Amino acid sequence: MEKLFARLGKVEVGDGLPTRIMGVINVSPESFYKESIKTTYEEIAETALYMEKVGADIIDVGAMSTAPYLLNTLISEEQEAERIRYAIEAVKSSTNLPVSADTHRPKPLIEAIKAGAEIVNDVSGLSNPIIVDIVSEHNLSLIICARRLGILSNPKEAVYKALNLLEDLVNYATDHGVRLENIVIDPAIGFHRDSGIEWWKIDIELIHSLREFRRLGRPIIVGVSRKSFIGVLTNREKPEDRLFGSIAVEALSVYLGAHVIRTHNVKETLDAVKVAEALRTI
Repeated sequence: MEKLFARLGKVEVGDGLPTRIMGVINVSPESFYKESIKTTYEEIAETALYMEKVGADIIDVGAMSTAPYLLNTLISEEQEAERIRYAIEAVKSSTNLPVSADTHRPKPLIEAIKAGAEIVNDVSGLSNPIIVDIVSEHNLSLIICARRLGILSNPKEAVYKALNLLEDLVNYATDHGVRLENIVIDPAIGFHRDSGIEWWKIDIELIHSLREFRRLGRPIIVGVSRKSFIGVLTNREKPEDRLFGSIAVEALSVYLGAHVIRTHNVKETLDAVKVAEALRTI
């Protein structure tokens, strides 16, 4: 079986390599997990430095909440651009880790690149084709998410549709100049609220089926940290109370084939990931 390999910035990810940890810093006060929010230059810089010290390989910066169940989180492109530039400059002031820009809009992405971002984490599923052009022009790494699956009849159908969608999006990106070795795929756990069926069952099925995503030939990133389906499973309403559930799902995701874990909890996640790596068979 062909080994999966990609580069996220200067970080190599894939089969035979350690699971990479992407630490999340949110600078949007609207974000669902309030303890992850850092707004001052000093807070952002200190958080990035701490994440590096405890094992992060990449820092992911988000300046606008994209949680599908939150209302009134949309801000202007100009405001998002200002936030993300400021935040990435703060991260780069304290660490040399590659930075991922969590955005799907052109103006914030351009400012993120100016500030030093090397990776684009587009959780919209390439909803704006201009993003692909910018990624290609600047030879950036790209995380492609399986968004917009449409109405579903059952959770298993979500896996089938996500696989087909990601295959199409990877082909679209490479056809428009993005290097295949710069692409990583994401099943978009937590984003399938408009499917017409119980969304949390979709999240469970996608994780359960992670090995199937290998057929696309790209390394897999999973972000489940503190998300709502963990709250459903554990009866923990507040994101602040979902640490242990998050770690459990992160470890299982690695066991099932994830190559990168995106998390708010770098130190705790890394311990769980090391154990899962030792036990997995792929």
